[in-house]
Amino acid sequence: MRIYVGNLSYEVLEDELRQEFAAYGGVTSVSIPADKYSGRPRGFAFVEMESKSEGEAAISGLNGKVLKERTIVVSEARPRADNRGGGGSYGDRWGGGGGGGGGGGNRFGHDKRRR
Repeated sequence: MRIYVGNLSYEVLEDELRQEFAAYGGVTSVSIPADKYSGRPRGFAFVEMESKSEGEAAISGLNGKVLKERTIVVSEARPRADNRGGGGSYGDRWGGGGGGGGGGGNRFGHDKRRR
């Protein structure tokens, strides 16, 4: 069972989380995602438990617990919605996505072409 752990302190380590969850059963994996630019933890984690019953016990036992001065939120992880879709995400947002012809301009709305 995959479990989401939110509102984590940035100081919590994977080993500490593994220890907390191990009190409720077998822990298969612990993952604390980091920001890809700063490398700093993002404040949440995913814990994989060996069985659904162990996962449910961990959720009820740990949800609302204070860990490193933060009240953590523990729930069953939802399936990932694959909305990281292809092209256009930056182009649409910053004006660079014109299909042909003019092309759009930079993120401040200025056209870089000389006149």
